[in-house]
Amino acid sequence: MTTKPETAIVLGTGLARLASEIEVDLAINYADIPNFPISTVEGHSGKLLIGRLGNKDVIAMQGRFHYYEGYSMKEVTFPIRVMYELGIKNLFVSNAAGGMNPSFKVGDLMIITDHINMMPEHPLRGKNVPPGPRFPSMDSAYNKAFIAQAIEIATEKGIPVKQGVYLATQGPTFETPAEYRAFRVLGGDAVGMSTVPEVIVAVHCGIKVFGMSVITDIGFGEIIGEVSHEEVQKAADAVQPKMAEIFRALLEKI
Repeated sequence: MTTKPETAIVLGTGLARLASEIEVDLAINYADIPNFPISTVEGHSGKLLIGRLGNKDVIAMQGRFHYYEGYSMKEVTFPIRVMYELGIKNLFVSNAAGGMNPSFKVGDLMIITDHINMMPEHPLRGKNVPPGPRFPSMDSAYNKAFIAQAIEIATEKGIPVKQGVYLATQGPTFETPAEYRAFRVLGGDAVGMSTVPEVIVAVHCGIKVFGMSVITDIGFGEIIGEVSHEEVQKAADAVQPKMAEIFRALLEKI
């Protein structure tokens, strides 16, 4: 195997099928990797893939770990530390999220421009881990050049995209109508239960980040309703090809 990936991809809930777009050289079960947690959530396959997406070498996490599964933040973000040591310089993160912006609808793709961290434990709590600084800046956690390139790609390919702020909660409950309203007032456009810990650790390591959410349910106005994990997976699955197309094209540009 001669792949030397500089970009890693984290595939979120219902998005693991994007892995079928990857020409895989090596697939490793998380259970076979020392100190890796094991994903317990349906829709997260639990494999580390090494291969190519388009013409670029990549590492892909086919399923991620969540704080609500009972893991510590250090366990949740341990794969980012491992991938940094493997030479990763860029991180693409994806997730399924609930839309709070009234202009959003189910099936929209949202490029993450910023985030709000509402999780109870910070992934950098404790002794500082080199090479990152004790107090890393989060001013540009999501790389502005990547965002601009992704918007250009989406325009060229005729793929509608939104832009917005991702708000992360602990989970595992979906939000109440009152929480949706409160989070919208705080400035969130979409809400989910992942991504932010990985992004914080990636920034701490000096890794450039691009993030995208698939809007799988809606939480505003008169249309807040009951949502299930199965419905989230179904909505995410339907829009995967568009996200894969943007990821592939963005990889070609970096």
